[in-house]
Amino acid sequence: MKKNGGNTVKIVTDLVKPIVDELGLILWDVRFEKEGSIWLLRVIIDKVGGVSVDDCEAVSRPLDKLLDEVDPIDQSYCLEVASAGLERELTKSWHFDECIGKKVQLKLIRPYNGERDFVGKLQKYENDAISIECEEHNYTFLLNDVAYVRLYVEF
Repeated sequence: MKKNGGNTVKIVTDLVKPIVDELGLILWDVRFEKEGSIWLLRVIIDKVGGVSVDDCEAVSRPLDKLLDEVDPIDQSYCLEVASAGLERELTKSWHFDECIGKKVQLKLIRPYNGERDFVGKLQKYENDAISIECEEHNYTFLLNDVAYVRLYVEF
């Protein structure tokens, strides 16, 4: 496989997808990002009923071996396999589709009417815009204006 930094996430996604599928898990996301001086390859998984440490290990061991064989990443990095978590970040269109009707926390890059943080029910996602219903208002924001959207869990 050809090494290409811009395609790292795609290459790793293609490598890990069969492993995750075979285990009956859901591949939520793959991220290759720098934190401080360390590059992290994050494989985020999910399953009905929640992900266990054993699930993470069941993905990590064969993926680590496969990454050593294929060697698609030039620089050193740390592999992290983790659960999407209760307050998972929504980044892909299918994430939004799956979470319609659920409560989300949305943070804007720049304030809108003096506010950057919104909590409300996810109403719609289409044309790179997200609509949420808050207590008193409905809002629609372009994803380009959004820092993140996460599921909101009240404890």
